[in-house]
Amino acid sequence: MIKLLSGDEAVARGAWEAGVAVASAYPGTPSTEILESFAHFPGVYAEWAPNEKVAVDVAIGAAYAGRRALATMKHVGLNVAADAFMYASMTGIEAGLVIVSADDPAMHSSQNEQDNRTFAKFARVPCLEPSDSQEAKDLTIAAFGLSERFDTPVLLRLTTRICHSTSAVELGEQIVPDATATAKKFPRNPAKYVMVPGNAVKRHPVIEQRMRDVAELAESFPYNRIEPGERSLGIITAGVAYQYAKEVFPQASILRLGMTWPLPERMLREFAAGVERLIVIEELDPFIEEAVRLLGIPAEGKSIFPLTGEFDPRVVRESALRAGLLPDSTRVPLPEVNVGPLPARPPVLCPGCPHRGTFYVLNKLKVPVNGDIGCYTLGLIPPLSAIHSCGCMGASIGVAHGAAKAGSPERHVAVLGDSTFFHSGIPALINTVYNQSPVVTVIMDNRVTGMTGHQDNPSTGRTLQGQQTTMIEIEPLVRALGIKHVKTVPAFEVDQVEKTLKEYLKLDEPSVLITREPCALLPEGRKRWLPLAVIAARCNGCTLCFRVGCPAILKSAEFDERTQRPKALIDAALCTGCEVCAQICPREAIEFRPAEN
Repeated sequence: MIKLLSGDEAVARGAWEAGVAVASAYPGTPSTEILESFAHFPGVYAEWAPNEKVAVDVAIGAAYAGRRALATMKHVGLNVAADAFMYASMTGIEAGLVIVSADDPAMHSSQNEQDNRTFAKFARVPCLEPSDSQEAKDLTIAAFGLSERFDTPVLLRLTTRICHSTSAVELGEQIVPDATATAKKFPRNPAKYVMVPGNAVKRHPVIEQRMRDVAELAESFPYNRIEPGERSLGIITAGVAYQYAKEVFPQASILRLGMTWPLPERMLREFAAGVERLIVIEELDPFIEEAVRLLGIPAEGKSIFPLTGEFDPRVVRESALRAGLLPDSTRVPLPEVNVGPLPARPPVLCPGCPHRGTFYVLNKLKVPVNGDIGCYTLGLIPPLSAIHSCGCMGASIGVAHGAAKAGSPERHVAVLGDSTFFHSGIPALINTVYNQSPVVTVIMDNRVTGMTGHQDNPSTGRTLQGQQTTMIEIEPLVRALGIKHVKTVPAFEVDQVEKTLKEYLKLDEPSVLITREPCALLPEGRKRWLPLAVIAARCNGCTLCFRVGCPAILKSAEFDERTQRPKALIDAALCTGCEVCAQICPREAIEFRPAEN
């Protein structure tokens, strides 16, 4: 049976066909759909973990217990999980263990575009890289075979274009190897699984030999293959870049790598000897190129193709033209389409977003705000303009604390969401208590993991597979950490938010404000959707309502006679009736729209 699947869906299918019993992840674009898809297969356990390190530890535990296991994350998630990833390489496993890293060239939804193939080399584990959905499924299955054959975790590296592109996949049956059909008695093998220095020092030579053995297998790995073509040009490539190479250079000889670490040395030498000019086409780092050149094989790569950003056929073709790899006659002119002036369309918080009122207040108070990763990062966009730093998950509190300890003359506010708080905010908040800094932390609890598509988290009371579970209440947890000044305020009560923040900014100790309201896109958030309207006779164009940055609030064509400023107008199709604008309007010119007869 053949089915159209995205790369993410194909990985999920491959994991199921390979007999994976346990899968754990923290949602992160472009990897999120892997676990969401996998969770629907029969006879599997799938979970959202609080963060990526926990997810990898869970998968390691399942693999130690003799069941095939999967952990998935976006590329920066592997930074969080690096400690677990490294020790899993040292110990090895009892059943197959695969870690998926979904890299994000061009940073469509990320703070960097790191190339995690380097992690595979760093940790001494094999790295597989599919170039379409069929290979995403097949290499997932192959990864579990490699894992068990060589007693190692395997890194499966995807990129955004592979994750989210759809292509035909031939489905197979589920294959559950006898060794992984049921959990085994947990191993009592401290020399292998207890990484005290005395044991770890003995394991290091083992993993170095393991990589030499995998490198030997790479020579005959079926997904490393030479596609013969003209001798004048040879291309080494992998992942989605293979598709672009085939389109732009249909006559060239191609070495298509499915295993990008370790590389097949003899195959590389054989391929290079058979072509006149050798180039490497790969996104991001010159990972393959540098390895090839270290073998003494002349090759070009990043001298021709960009070091940053995402490739597409146009990027590859234009780069090749500039390098003289293609005749100018092959240039494909872009169609000239006169679309006229287009309005700017910056990202913005949704109409009715419960974070908007808090950012309005923070901007009004003119305090430095250290932000975090989530939809609320959009608080940086004018007119809210209320985020002044944002680095990675959980950084907000630590950065605010560091600034305070450095003697910053202003009181700092740290802002993060409920899911991010559970991910990595708790240890940072403990640090403010233990080392005593007057940081005000705002936990924006919108009852879901919003940015990645409404996944559940420890505060929602539901698991990935839809089971009811314990709902972790944030306020009692914060109090248990030793913070005395904690308050939960309805996010749309702008006056309460402002009053509490002003109170907390005067304190000489840590404090936490929890703003709580469901995301506007959740079913419970939609229940209040009654649009507001501007009473034009009362509006004088003071512009205060424009400062909340709501897409539903527009400038009308009517101007106030005295101020000559445009009056406000509310788009009823967008307005959710959150009343933030009504609360800040000094002339009470915004009310609920009267019911139509």
